Amino acid sequence: MATSKNTSKERSVGLDLKNGTKSRVKKVIDVSIVIPVFDEQENIDLLSSRLLKVMNATGKKYEIIFVDDGSKDATPKKLRNLFKKQPNVIRVITFNGNYGQYVAILAGFEHVRGDVVVTLDADLQNPPEEIPNLLKKIDEGYDLVGGYRAKRHDSFFRTYASKIVNSIRAGATGLEMRDHGCMLRAYKKFIIDEVVKTRETSTFITALAQKFAGNPIDVPVTHEERAAGGSKYNLYKLIRIAFDLLTGFSLVPLQVFTIIGMLISSASGIYFLVELFKKVIGHHHGYGLHFAFVFLLLSVLILGVGLLGEYLGRAYFAVCEHPRFVIREILEKKD
Repeated sequence: MATSKNTSKERSVGLDLKNGTKSRVKKVIDVSIVIPVFDEQENIDLLSSRLLKVMNATGKKYEIIFVDDGSKDATPKKLRNLFKKQPNVIRVITFNGNYGQYVAILAGFEHVRGDVVVTLDADLQNPPEEIPNLLKKIDEGYDLVGGYRAKRHDSFFRTYASKIVNSIRAGATGLEMRDHGCMLRAYKKFIIDEVVKTRETSTFITALAQKFAGNPIDVPVTHEERAAGGSKYNLYKLIRIAFDLLTGFSLVPLQVFTIIGMLISSASGIYFLVELFKKVIGHHHGYGLHFAFVFLLLSVLILGVGLLGEYLGRAYFAVCEHPRFVIREILEKKD
């Protein structure tokens, strides 16, 4: 057993605190499973036992990559023990802090060795027993198999917030995805390679992979109540996802804002002419309507500045090429 590290050549995407070299593994892997983990100490043991049982039954050579996204509970200890018990199939990437679910998945993508890559959440809401169904579709010739939750067991807020974001994404980006929030997905390796090549600071992986896929398909998957612990997504994070979708894959927000600006400018011109005419004939009284109109224009301007700032911020971070994450440790067996 050994701990391997990233080379300095990978700094544009990820940065390792310890200088070293990656292990060179010649072993052929059929399937790589990437699981982002954040404070999931209650689920790790059950998840790993069920997942190992499922993958052993497939007869495929596989690896499981856990990416610890800065957990503060006993998750790191449990992952280390799991690696010691199953060093041939378990690999663990540990961040030095919390960078988010999609960044953790991206870090796993940079280290996968399988011909097919599967993503899975650690909360067991999407059971690992569904993975063979996704792999079967890959074997049929599809290059991306996206799961969609046939019957959701989330709160009313989470369910309908997801539906709204799905609708916005479909209308603004044109990407056909049944359920972008379901992480149970399977990809051909070439799609993962293209995702890793991107240098976007806020990578919405499911949408980005869908963009690169040539023959995708959506299949229904079981959705269960969370086995233990609580959801890591709050209202702010859900809104953040919506912004990433809109500003990362479409110019529609800017175009809509331009159209709104043109309409308001036209209305302002007409309003000015009306008020000028009323002043000339002596029927101009009060300033309340003027103030209301000014406030409307100011609100539109503030919205536009915020929207432009969102795009400029993304461009700024892309130019700076800050590392998306910092890896503290990688546990894997060297061949």
